[in-house]
Amino acid sequence: MTAVSSRQRTEALLMLILANLFWGLSFPVIKAIAMTHARLLPESSTWFIASWSVGPRFILATVVLLALFGRSLGSATRREWVQGLGLGLFAAIGMLLQTDGLQFTAASTSAFLTQLYAILIPLYLALRLRRLPPWTVGVSSVMVLAGVAILGRFDWAALRFGRGEAETLIASLFFMGQILWLEKKVFSGNRVMPVTIIMFAVEALVFLALSAGTAPHLDSLVATFRSVPWVGLTAMLTLFSTIGSYLIMNTFQPRITATEAGLIYCIEPIFGSLLALFLPALFSVWAGIDYPNETATANLLVGGGLITGANLLIQLKPLPKD
Repeated sequence: MTAVSSRQRTEALLMLILANLFWGLSFPVIKAIAMTHARLLPESSTWFIASWSVGPRFILATVVLLALFGRSLGSATRREWVQGLGLGLFAAIGMLLQTDGLQFTAASTSAFLTQLYAILIPLYLALRLRRLPPWTVGVSSVMVLAGVAILGRFDWAALRFGRGEAETLIASLFFMGQILWLEKKVFSGNRVMPVTIIMFAVEALVFLALSAGTAPHLDSLVATFRSVPWVGLTAMLTLFSTIGSYLIMNTFQPRITATEAGLIYCIEPIFGSLLALFLPALFSVWAGIDYPNETATANLLVGGGLITGANLLIQLKPLPKD
């Protein structure tokens, strides 16, 4: 992380909160897309639904950015290509697992469980740097772990999570890799736009290949585009939760530490949970699906509260540079 002023750090924090709002929106939107897909093509496997629910957002995002900023790609350096390729692969694998898991758990639960990397990042950095993390990181990590266990409805007898919860937690490992890859010092001089275009293009290719390989028939790849609600939800996901959020992340996250970024991203599920209280019913009317509004259950309030409290606690004491 390069040296930044107090004003730049504050600006980065505010912009990352906006990115969290956009990502929070993605949870009920992706679940609605998946349910719309299942209604349109009931013969689809869950993996095809997962890959084709998010694949078009990156295909469309890549096309838009190439049209607007394609010239920057022509002068992309080797380091920008390496960074973009790494970000794309980490994000694609994580998103595939997260989206498949969304078909087996609530959007709000998925949003909170994704934040497991909030503990994994400081623990990884402590091991790598051979030093103990600040006490705030230790306490926050315990709170996040407790919140994850409550939200995931961990089966203590069988010592396992359900499929949706397990896939979401594994996805979090790859999102941690994405955060750490983005803030590597070797990439500090890279430009945001070519890196973002490369990242989106990698994800587009990965999801297109997965979708083609798991589709019931070739027409399945175009059948969903005949549905106005599916196209509208996909456009919403592309504009806000893809182009907007990732440009913000790639621009402003390098101004703070990776540990701070991982914990600030814990705000994302709050937005996701709040939006899931009323958006599903609206999507249901529009798309002709049965997606009821979620409710603020005790598990959600306690588990989500612990994760959110951990995010606030870590901000009481600034972390040292990674």
